[in-house]
Amino acid sequence: MSKKITLTIAGTDISFEPTMTAYNGFINDMMPNDKVAPAHNYLKKIVCQESKAELDDLLKRPGAALQLVNAVNAEFAPELDITVKN
Repeated sequence: MSKKITLTIAGTDISFEPTMTAYNGFINDMMPNDKVAPAHNYLKKIVCQESKAELDDLLKRPGAALQLVNAVNAEFAPELDITVKN
């Protein structure tokens, strides 16, 4: 399952194509004391070729990797509506 997701950041479009394999790898790589490196690596894996330079510039900003991952994953893996019945 691959879905192209385009984010507009400060007037620039950046496109990503996350896959289930890349997403699961990102989740598996995250540790309580290491979230930035897995987020950075995940974004570099899923960015579309035409957006690589723009992503590299954005990743130089503090906190950008986590903000971008949150935006991409909110679209790729939205929250399920779960109700517990008694």
